[in-house]
Amino acid sequence: MSTELLPPAQPTFVLRGHSAQVHAVHFIQGNTRLLSADAEGWLVSWNLASKRPVAVWRAHGNAVLGIGSWGEDRIITHGRDNKLAVWQLGVRDEEAIGKTLPVDKPPDTTPQPWLLHMLTVNTLNFCSFAMCLDGIPHPYTVHTAIKARNHPPPILIAVPNTMDSGGIDIYQLPSETRAAVIHADRDITTGMVMALGIHTESTKLQVVAGYESGHTMVFVQSDPGAQFQRLYCAQSHTQPSLSRLVLDAIIAKHPLPAAPGIWKTELKPFKVIQTKHSGQQGLQVRSDGRIFATAGWDARLRVYSAKTMKELAVLKWHKVGCYTTAFAEIGNCFLTKVEDGAPVKQEDIEDPDEKTAVRISAVTTVQQRREAKAQSTHWLAAGSKDGKISLWDIY
Repeated sequence: MSTELLPPAQPTFVLRGHSAQVHAVHFIQGNTRLLSADAEGWLVSWNLASKRPVAVWRAHGNAVLGIGSWGEDRIITHGRDNKLAVWQLGVRDEEAIGKTLPVDKPPDTTPQPWLLHMLTVNTLNFCSFAMCLDGIPHPYTVHTAIKARNHPPPILIAVPNTMDSGGIDIYQLPSETRAAVIHADRDITTGMVMALGIHTESTKLQVVAGYESGHTMVFVQSDPGAQFQRLYCAQSHTQPSLSRLVLDAIIAKHPLPAAPGIWKTELKPFKVIQTKHSGQQGLQVRSDGRIFATAGWDARLRVYSAKTMKELAVLKWHKVGCYTTAFAEIGNCFLTKVEDGAPVKQEDIEDPDEKTAVRISAVTTVQQRREAKAQSTHWLAAGSKDGKISLWDIY
């Protein structure tokens, strides 16, 4: 058996178009598009089949902290200009949006998607928003929301409190109302909120917060309108948890209330590892929960097992530090047909004969084969200080 070392892994594609460091990447529309956002407020939507931009606009007057998606055609952006915006960007909307990449110096007045909502929020913390479906009972589910793209279900948005940098505001969309406030803990000196997560379990709302002090806390609201209770607090880090940034080279796996019987156990992290690699950030877990990835100041991406926390791969291509990562959604079926100019997933097609026809047609043309390949690939995307986005096909 040969003991010769394999050559280092290389990215499958590199997307070039930003003139400033890339702060956020996010897969949308069943992995047919990749959103990227930079330090100058520009957003680019890339067609993953052709690897070309299909929409480019300046969403914010300052750096973008985070991006997300709501339903099939709504994009959420959070900028350092104290604005959180919701844009309508479906496949049918792309034709009217500019295509000139930021590196080619497009005018600031380039056509933009339709702006649906705008919230004034706190961005002094450098902390990006977190979102989840509104857990209050209503007739929508994730599945029906995809089918009714014009009426996605209500969502909750968590951001640092406007007046108290240690507190948390929770807004509801589309109403644009503040649904709840979590005040800063007066018993523990935590400093500013640096990282947020929000989850729902029926009507129970769970908020996870990482703080400047290195503390991680879990707050739970048992019923709508009730006060939040702090059910968990741990200080695994000696340095701030800056929006999933690990300054002290430690990665910790913490419990959540959704885990059965978790509050009957000792309140401490499940596992804490010393990676010996300071400055890891952009931690993202793949949708199947099996692996997670980090971006590093040392220009390397690291992939870990979510179960064992063991380092599985180190990916090196960029010459300068990386800031963000994103995984493509992993599912059983991503092939789509186009209906009225918009993609429809096979899983949303009720007629078995039509579903079979879509599957067959997806491999009969070059374009559809490319689209099917892009949708089914287990992409890992990384954005870097060099303005480039590397796409890796691993695991």
